[in-house]
Amino acid sequence: MADEPAKEPIEQQQQKEADKSVHKEHKKENHHNLREQIDKLQAEKDEMFARLQRLSADYMNYQKRSAKQISEAIAYEKEVIIKSLLPVLDNFEHTLASAENEQDIENLRKGVKIIYEQMLSIFKSYGVEQVSSAGKQFDPACHQAVMQETDADKEDGIILKELMKCYRLGEKVLRPGRVVVNKKAVEQGDDDGSDEDRE
Repeated sequence: MADEPAKEPIEQQQQKEADKSVHKEHKKENHHNLREQIDKLQAEKDEMFARLQRLSADYMNYQKRSAKQISEAIAYEKEVIIKSLLPVLDNFEHTLASAENEQDIENLRKGVKIIYEQMLSIFKSYGVEQVSSAGKQFDPACHQAVMQETDADKEDGIILKELMKCYRLGEKVLRPGRVVVNKKAVEQGDDDGSDEDRE
Protein backbone atom coordinates (compact mmCIF):
# COMPACT_ATOMS: atom_id res chain seq x y z
CA MET A 1 0.00 0.00 0.00
CA ALA A 2 2.95 2.23 0.58
CA ASP A 3 3.73 2.17 -3.21
CA GLU A 4 0.31 3.59 -4.22
CA PRO A 5 0.36 7.32 -5.05
CA ALA A 6 -1.36 9.46 -2.53
CA LYS A 7 -4.79 10.50 -3.63
CA GLU A 8 -5.62 14.18 -3.73
CA PRO A 9 -8.17 15.23 -1.27
CA ILE A 10 -11.60 15.72 -2.76
CA GLU A 11 -11.59 19.40 -1.90
CA GLN A 12 -8.49 19.98 -3.98
CA GLN A 13 -9.99 18.08 -6.90
CA GLN A 14 -13.16 20.08 -6.63
CA GLN A 15 -11.11 23.31 -6.48
CA LYS A 16 -9.18 22.29 -9.61
CA GLU A 17 -12.41 21.48 -11.42
CA ALA A 18 -13.85 24.82 -10.35
CA ASP A 19 -10.67 26.62 -11.52
CA LYS A 20 -10.85 24.81 -14.87
CA SER A 21 -14.47 25.81 -15.22
CA VAL A 22 -13.71 29.44 -14.35
CA HIS A 23 -10.77 29.39 -16.74
CA LYS A 24 -13.01 27.98 -19.48
CA GLU A 25 -15.63 30.64 -18.82
CA HIS A 26 -12.98 33.35 -18.83
CA LYS A 27 -11.55 31.98 -22.10
CA LYS A 28 -15.05 31.88 -23.61
CA GLU A 29 -15.68 35.45 -22.49
CA ASN A 30 -12.34 36.63 -23.93
CA HIS A 31 -13.08 34.77 -27.16
CA HIS A 32 -16.52 36.39 -27.28
CA ASN A 33 -15.01 39.87 -26.63
CA LEU A 34 -12.35 39.34 -29.29
CA ARG A 35 -15.01 38.17 -31.75
CA GLU A 36 -17.06 41.33 -31.03
CA GLN A 37 -13.98 43.53 -31.54
CA ILE A 38 -13.12 41.76 -34.81
CA ASP A 39 -16.70 42.15 -36.04
CA LYS A 40 -16.69 45.83 -35.06
CA LEU A 41 -13.35 46.44 -36.82
CA GLN A 42 -14.57 44.50 -39.86
CA ALA A 43 -17.70 46.69 -40.00
CA GLU A 44 -15.58 49.86 -39.67
CA LYS A 45 -13.23 48.61 -42.39
CA ASP A 46 -16.18 47.84 -44.70
CA GLU A 47 -17.66 51.29 -44.04
CA MET A 48 -14.30 53.01 -44.70
CA PHE A 49 -13.81 51.00 -47.88
CA ALA A 50 -17.30 51.87 -49.11
CA ARG A 51 -16.64 55.55 -48.32
CA LEU A 52 -13.30 55.39 -50.17
CA GLN A 53 -15.02 53.83 -53.19
CA ARG A 54 -17.64 56.60 -53.18
CA LEU A 55 -14.94 59.28 -52.90
CA SER A 56 -12.95 57.65 -55.70
CA ALA A 57 -16.03 57.54 -57.93
CA ASP A 58 -16.87 61.17 -57.07
CA TYR A 59 -13.30 62.24 -57.87
CA MET A 60 -13.33 60.41 -61.22
CA ASN A 61 -16.65 62.06 -62.08
CA TYR A 62 -15.23 65.43 -61.03
CA GLN A 63 -12.19 64.92 -63.29
CA LYS A 64 -14.43 64.02 -66.24
CA ARG A 65 -16.69 67.01 -65.55
CA SER A 66 -13.71 69.37 -65.19
CA ALA A 67 -12.12 68.22 -68.45
CA LYS A 68 -15.47 68.62 -70.22
CA GLN A 69 -16.07 72.07 -68.69
CA ILE A 70 -12.58 73.25 -69.68
CA SER A 71 -13.06 71.92 -73.20
CA GLU A 72 -16.47 73.63 -73.46
CA ALA A 73 -15.07 76.92 -72.07
CA ILE A 74 -12.23 76.90 -74.63
CA ALA A 75 -14.65 76.13 -77.46
CA TYR A 76 -16.94 78.94 -76.27
CA GLU A 77 -14.07 81.46 -76.09
CA LYS A 78 -12.91 80.47 -79.58
CA GLU A 79 -16.43 80.98 -80.86
CA VAL A 80 -16.70 84.40 -79.21
CA ILE A 81 -13.35 85.53 -80.68
CA ILE A 82 -14.16 84.24 -84.17
CA LYS A 83 -17.60 85.88 -84.10
CA SER A 84 -16.01 89.19 -83.07
CA LEU A 85 -13.59 88.96 -86.03
CA LEU A 86 -16.24 88.13 -88.66
CA PRO A 87 -17.33 91.80 -89.12
CA VAL A 88 -13.67 92.69 -89.82
CA LEU A 89 -13.56 89.99 -92.48
CA ASP A 90 -16.83 91.31 -93.93
CA ASN A 91 -15.36 94.82 -94.11
CA PHE A 92 -12.25 93.49 -95.85
CA GLU A 93 -14.47 91.81 -98.43
CA HIS A 94 -16.50 95.01 -99.01
CA THR A 95 -13.34 97.10 -99.28
CA LEU A 96 -11.73 94.68 -101.73
CA ALA A 97 -14.93 94.49 -103.81
CA SER A 98 -15.20 98.27 -104.00
CA ALA A 99 -11.44 98.58 -104.73
CA GLU A 100 -11.92 96.78 -108.06
CA ASN A 101 -14.11 99.60 -109.34
CA GLU A 102 -12.65 102.39 -107.21
CA GLN A 103 -10.49 104.90 -108.99
CA ASP A 104 -9.95 107.04 -105.89
CA ILE A 105 -7.12 105.59 -103.82
CA GLU A 106 -8.08 107.87 -100.91
CA ASN A 107 -11.40 106.05 -100.43
CA LEU A 108 -9.57 102.72 -100.41
CA ARG A 109 -7.13 104.05 -97.81
CA LYS A 110 -10.05 105.22 -95.63
CA GLY A 111 -11.68 101.79 -95.88
CA VAL A 112 -8.49 100.01 -94.82
CA LYS A 113 -8.04 102.49 -91.94
CA ILE A 114 -11.58 101.77 -90.70
CA ILE A 115 -10.85 98.03 -90.73
CA TYR A 116 -7.55 98.58 -88.90
CA GLU A 117 -9.28 100.65 -86.18
CA GLN A 118 -12.03 98.05 -85.92
CA MET A 119 -9.42 95.34 -85.38
CA LEU A 120 -7.65 97.38 -82.68
CA SER A 121 -11.00 97.92 -80.97
CA ILE A 122 -11.65 94.16 -80.89
CA PHE A 123 -8.18 93.54 -79.45
CA LYS A 124 -8.81 96.20 -76.82
CA SER A 125 -12.09 94.52 -75.83
CA TYR A 126 -10.05 91.38 -75.02
CA GLY A 127 -7.51 93.36 -72.99
CA VAL A 128 -4.84 93.39 -75.71
CA GLU A 129 -2.88 96.63 -75.77
CA GLN A 130 -0.77 97.92 -78.65
CA VAL A 131 2.43 99.48 -77.28
CA SER A 132 4.18 102.16 -79.31
CA SER A 133 7.96 102.09 -78.90
CA ALA A 134 9.45 104.81 -81.13
CA GLY A 135 11.38 107.39 -79.08
CA LYS A 136 11.42 105.21 -75.94
CA GLN A 137 14.33 103.47 -74.24
CA PHE A 138 15.01 99.93 -75.46
CA ASP A 139 13.60 97.31 -73.05
CA PRO A 140 14.54 93.68 -73.76
CA ALA A 141 11.37 92.53 -71.98
CA CYS A 142 9.16 94.01 -74.70
CA HIS A 143 11.49 94.86 -77.61
CA GLN A 144 13.56 92.87 -80.04
CA ALA A 145 16.40 94.81 -81.66
CA VAL A 146 16.76 93.84 -85.31
CA MET A 147 19.09 96.67 -86.36
CA GLN A 148 21.25 99.43 -84.97
CA GLU A 149 21.64 102.88 -86.45
CA THR A 150 23.45 106.00 -85.32
CA ASP A 151 21.72 109.30 -84.60
CA ALA A 152 24.05 111.74 -82.81
CA ASP A 153 21.08 113.82 -81.57
CA LYS A 154 19.53 110.89 -79.65
CA GLU A 155 20.63 109.04 -76.53
CA ASP A 156 22.21 105.61 -76.74
CA GLY A 157 19.60 102.81 -76.58
CA ILE A 158 16.71 104.99 -77.79
CA ILE A 159 14.40 103.31 -80.31
CA LEU A 160 14.66 105.14 -83.64
CA LYS A 161 12.15 103.10 -85.66
CA GLU A 162 9.47 100.58 -84.95
CA LEU A 163 9.22 97.84 -87.58
CA MET A 164 6.55 95.84 -85.73
CA LYS A 165 4.54 97.00 -82.73
CA CYS A 166 4.64 95.31 -79.33
CA TYR A 167 1.37 93.77 -78.09
CA ARG A 168 0.54 93.07 -74.45
CA LEU A 169 -2.21 91.15 -72.72
CA GLY A 170 -2.27 92.66 -69.25
CA GLU A 171 1.35 92.47 -68.07
CA LYS A 172 2.24 89.62 -70.44
CA VAL A 173 4.01 90.46 -73.71
CA LEU A 174 2.23 88.60 -76.51
CA ARG A 175 4.72 89.74 -79.11
CA PRO A 176 7.77 91.93 -78.62
CA GLY A 177 8.13 94.97 -80.83
CA ARG A 178 10.78 94.67 -83.56
CA VAL A 179 12.80 97.85 -83.43
CA VAL A 180 15.82 99.77 -84.69
CA VAL A 181 17.95 100.99 -81.74
CA ASN A 182 20.29 103.99 -81.59
CA LYS A 183 23.95 103.14 -81.08
CA LYS A 184 26.10 106.21 -80.53
CA ALA A 185 29.35 106.21 -82.44
CA VAL A 186 32.49 106.16 -80.28
CA GLU A 187 34.39 109.41 -80.83
CA GLN A 188 38.08 108.87 -81.57
CA GLY A 189 39.48 111.92 -79.68
CA ASP A 190 38.01 110.71 -76.34
CA ASP A 191 40.57 107.95 -75.77
CA ASP A 192 42.88 108.71 -72.76
CA GLY A 193 45.76 106.84 -74.30
CA SER A 194 46.05 109.16 -77.33
CA ASP A 195 49.12 109.24 -79.60
CA GLU A 196 50.27 112.59 -78.16
CA ASP A 197 50.49 111.14 -74.65
CA ARG A 198 52.55 108.21 -75.86
CA GLU A 199 55.31 110.44 -77.45
